[in-house]
Amino acid sequence: MPTKLFLLRVLLVFVLATTLAGAQSLPASVEQALKRAQIPLSGVAAYVQDVDGGRPLIAHHAAQAMNPASTMKLVTTYAALELLGPTYTWKTEAYAGGTLEGGVLRGDLILKGYGDPKLTLEKFWLLLRRLRALGLREIHGDLVLDRSYFEAAEYDPAKFDAEPLRAYNVGPDALLLNFKAVRFQFVPDADRKIVTVIAEPRPAGLEFSAAVRATEGVCDDWRAGIKADFQSNGGSAKASFAGSMPAACGERYWNASLLAQPNYVHGVFRQLWEELGGTLSGTWKDGAVPADARLLATGESASNAELVRDINKFSNNVMARQLFLTLGAEVLKLPGRSDRSTQVVRAWLAEKKLDFPELVLENGSGLSRQERISAEHMGRLLLEAWRSAVMPELMSSLPLVAYDGTMRRRLRFESIAGQAHIKTGSLSDARTLAGYVLDQRGQRHAVVLFINHANAAAGQPAQDALLQWVYENGARRRN
Repeated sequence: MPTKLFLLRVLLVFVLATTLAGAQSLPASVEQALKRAQIPLSGVAAYVQDVDGGRPLIAHHAAQAMNPASTMKLVTTYAALELLGPTYTWKTEAYAGGTLEGGVLRGDLILKGYGDPKLTLEKFWLLLRRLRALGLREIHGDLVLDRSYFEAAEYDPAKFDAEPLRAYNVGPDALLLNFKAVRFQFVPDADRKIVTVIAEPRPAGLEFSAAVRATEGVCDDWRAGIKADFQSNGGSAKASFAGSMPAACGERYWNASLLAQPNYVHGVFRQLWEELGGTLSGTWKDGAVPADARLLATGESASNAELVRDINKFSNNVMARQLFLTLGAEVLKLPGRSDRSTQVVRAWLAEKKLDFPELVLENGSGLSRQERISAEHMGRLLLEAWRSAVMPELMSSLPLVAYDGTMRRRLRFESIAGQAHIKTGSLSDARTLAGYVLDQRGQRHAVVLFINHANAAAGQPAQDALLQWVYENGARRRN
């Protein structure tokens, strides 16, 4: 039996080598762009294949494990569309942990989260407004946060790039509210020469001040003249802005994550609840929903397909992490944890007879130094997705070249504009893309290009050259 297994593996390797040997290497236009960017061919992997099968059109270092950056979201979102379903929704529940009479709750109000990737300020306000409409006015107790749907884990927001206040570094949480971010809106008034700065939300626990002038001149780097000072200990925070910005810039935004997750939820709850005319006598604490608690109201998210669109169009790392953990929690019926979600994804791939031994998943978002997949296997995943019942939902979630998402400003005046759905990825040493190109003769191709090199940031012209080449030459190069 071991001998037969060995011979089978040898045969598979031979077949793969023969298939890839029939593919050409990188087009001359791509190689020239890489040369200008001083990116060696050894730091590049590419795979292009007709969705209807046949030999790969291009295969360059296709079997090499690479950092896919945000194109890893394709693995997470495709798995989620199939395993959870396009219409799957997340809920957030509010319970009364005491007696409720005459608008007064003598006990705690419990909020239970189920990992909603997009529990926005507006959605949360609607949930609280529903509580007020039901007659709840005074809470004579604490706000209890049940975050047990995801397993509690230590998370360091500074680990990835030493930028702990950046909104994209926010960690996952079963009760993640508004991406745990405060959005500072800068509104210049040229006549009065002032800039009004608005914090939204403005949670309890955040001290905020601003003194920014509106100046004349063109808008270049609007933040250059602004001095921002952020101070945070997790439980409370201070934010202040001083300096100036050109009025010609118009309204601009600056997002920051300043409070620890439970403090943020409590602070926003208190702000909105008081604005709605309610009171909360206590503070916050972590806990679970008691068996005798009474369900008061439930908020529901948008559908999985809609949220997947946000994740891929705009490469939202925080939402992708939430979705990734949901896979483990929902499928295994255990608290969401990264290794459990990895187990679920691997089992899903195995059911499809997709063996990706080099695959490394850390958080499913691609904002990682550890995640790996080969260009060939990303391409095979795209080919499998093309035959899936959820193909329309997945494809429509990818940025349309020259029109929207992360591709809206690229190839705008080229013939490929509007003819490709492409997910991009970007790290300091990685520039990647993966998706579908409809060539000028109406044939669709799965296209993958990974650049892992210190000069990767200069690799966009090479990416664009490959997309344009496939659009112009794909059908003529078939078989």
